[in-house]
Amino acid sequence: MIELTPSKEGVLLNVHAQPGARRAGVQGERDGALRVAVHAPPEKGKANAAIVAVLADALNLKPAAIALVAGGGSRRKRVLLAGLTPDDAARRIAAALVAAGSAARLRRPG
Repeated sequence: MIELTPSKEGVLLNVHAQPGARRAGVQGERDGALRVAVHAPPEKGKANAAIVAVLADALNLKPAAIALVAGGGSRRKRVLLAGLTPDDAARRIAAALVAAGSAARLRRPG
């Protein structure tokens, strides 16, 4: 189940990164996080920038509305989806998962 945490600025989302992948995009769920694969290697922030770009495309957000808040050097990351409510984020993530052919569940707070 993918966990969404509300914050003052929007919604926090856990992401499991898969750098150096053959196919980029949202790949499903792993241990409560949205699995995101990117072509970029995990060096000099290239994979982090690619993850933001993949999320922006998949969730129909501007890249500026997505910020990496934790896990810059780790596969396990925490990103802020600025300006979204948990329900709006859940709808966008569910649509991205359907488009990717995955059926992960979302856990909303409360």
